[in-house]
Amino acid sequence: MLNDERVKEAEKNIRGYIEDNLLFKYEKFRDEVLETYKRNYKESFDIAKKLFEEDLSNLWIVVCSYYSMYYIANVVLYKIGYKVGSKVSHKVTSDAIIVFVRNKLKKSLIEDYEKAKEEALDIIGRKTDEIISSFDKEMEKRSFFQYETTEEIKKSKAKTSLERAKRFIFEMEKLL
Repeated sequence: MLNDERVKEAEKNIRGYIEDNLLFKYEKFRDEVLETYKRNYKESFDIAKKLFEEDLSNLWIVVCSYYSMYYIANVVLYKIGYKVGSKVSHKVTSDAIIVFVRNKLKKSLIEDYEKAKEEALDIIGRKTDEIISSFDKEMEKRSFFQYETTEEIKKSKAKTSLERAKRFIFEMEKLL
């Protein structure tokens, strides 16, 4: 779950990213950029599913699940006018979706549940923060799994990564 400190950190970081041209508003929309991100998120997710179904590699299920989330986050950012540069792009993407996508996602979820009662608003806020924070969790887990853990642990966490990616993609696709 996102806490206020994480949101404030992201907001502060975004200003620096823009100053350093690590994140920028592009001048001209390019279909090939968008299509590349789309192709990459779909391929990453499909590979993660295949690896899981065939019980081939827990490490690469986590890595591919994370990358599917990373690429679709960049699709959404690109659609709203932002392009992430090549340096520290994972951290920039993480902070950018908190600052620029979080409220759009919240609005999308509210529209999905507009007929629900007042208590749904609290659930939606938590769900939004959970979806956005799942990106950070998978980014950290990917690094840990790639370099520091055993196969026994990887198997139990791989399914979680795949499910998070599936949910993240589902919600992000609504914003497209």
